[in-house]
Amino acid sequence: MKIKSESSIKKKTSLLCVFVLEDSNKVFGLPKFDIKITSAINQSLKDMKGKLGEISIIPISGENTMQRILLAGIGKKEKITKDTIRFVSGKIAQKARELKLKEFSIISPPSSVVEPILAISQIIEGSKMALYKFDKFKSEKTETDPDLTIIVSKSNRISKVIKSSEIVADGVIFTKSIANLPPNECTPTTLANFAKTISKKNKMKCIVISEPELKKKGFGGISAVGQGSKNQPKLIILEHSRGSKNEKPIVLVGKAVTFDTGGISLKPGDKMDEMKFDKCGGCTVLGIMKAVSELKLPINVVGIIPSVENMPGGESYRPGDIIKLYSGKTAEILNTDAEGRLILADALSYGEKHYSPKAIIDFATLTGACIVALGTNVAAILSNDEKLTKKVLDSSKRTTEEVWELPLNQDYMDMIKSDVADMKNVGIGRAAGTITAAAFLKNAIEKTPWTHIDIAGVAWTQIATKDKSYNPKGATGFGVRLILDYLQNS
Repeated sequence: MKIKSESSIKKKTSLLCVFVLEDSNKVFGLPKFDIKITSAINQSLKDMKGKLGEISIIPISGENTMQRILLAGIGKKEKITKDTIRFVSGKIAQKARELKLKEFSIISPPSSVVEPILAISQIIEGSKMALYKFDKFKSEKTETDPDLTIIVSKSNRISKVIKSSEIVADGVIFTKSIANLPPNECTPTTLANFAKTISKKNKMKCIVISEPELKKKGFGGISAVGQGSKNQPKLIILEHSRGSKNEKPIVLVGKAVTFDTGGISLKPGDKMDEMKFDKCGGCTVLGIMKAVSELKLPINVVGIIPSVENMPGGESYRPGDIIKLYSGKTAEILNTDAEGRLILADALSYGEKHYSPKAIIDFATLTGACIVALGTNVAAILSNDEKLTKKVLDSSKRTTEEVWELPLNQDYMDMIKSDVADMKNVGIGRAAGTITAAAFLKNAIEKTPWTHIDIAGVAWTQIATKDKSYNPKGATGFGVRLILDYLQNS
């Protein structure tokens, strides 16, 4: 999809799209038409009433610059959110593809409805992300995506917003495209190769630590979880260094279990296929790092992705094992399906020790308990630092990638104490499963401000996932827009 802007609607277009408020007879930005066309527009307004997501198409005859007009409802003005234009733009883009058009145009809403810069970014994000479809393994591919022209007052600032919004949307799409890959097509080595490719293209430093170096350097968690699979584990590191040399970096850590059977503590067969999405945290970090480099953000950011395949086998780690993590602390294994916290703990400790960061943020499809607590539309956030949490929550409000803070006090830390090791890898029964998992991770951090985001419910579309035009079935790319906003506003 190519995106450009025009300052007027004189350009010829197959489909001119305009936003309409609910119960309004106003159509933003349209020129004056003859009585016949005006009457058709007014009748469509009466029929659709501008309700959120409703679309009406009016064929245009005669010597006009457009072949059709599309009216897109955005609901009542007082109920417009920071996601409204994104959602409706996605609907418009999907309709344009359904009509098999090569291009379409959208008139940006006036500043009285949505702030112009915000509107443009939402139009681009919604349109591009809604047109994404995972058809890599289908014989019949999706039709070519139509190009988009945004009708808006042109300026240097507008041009910059268009470019940056495209990069953000492409970062989300890149994340989805990797996260959707099946386990036979995406192993820890595959993820490492993706990292090498984007680092080479975008001039980032890339380090990949493999076995037996992982064992030699003390990555006990990553080594233990990965040892049951023929696909060897990897620790993938990307460094974006555009800040000053003295500036401490922000470290992003993403869990990437390319397939999770549960290991010896084998999962039920039902929906085990969805465990290809257990790599989504790592894919999120890859997408963020790609966008960070393309945006040329003048900061230092490090992405760390511990990647394993958790399989049962003769060499698998077992319930009852005691392993030594990178931090030097020991962990008693009670359930091999609680593997994500083990590999994350190693990566968190490594990130803190080697980079002395000003903040660490991790992403993980960590616990089913998170879905029980918050459902499939909101991620959990747990932290050791109120200021860092506040900044991420602010970004959540701006991007509408929703997160909700859960507590993490000493009572929960006590729930993972072990009789035979420093800690155990599960809490007490099913109580507070999301929090006790975060408590395990907190043990890996010594003093750095740190935030953990559990994306188990939001990383891919599930039964109760809210329908969003820009989140087609499969991986959602959750966290990319959230953290890019945080990085640009922290």
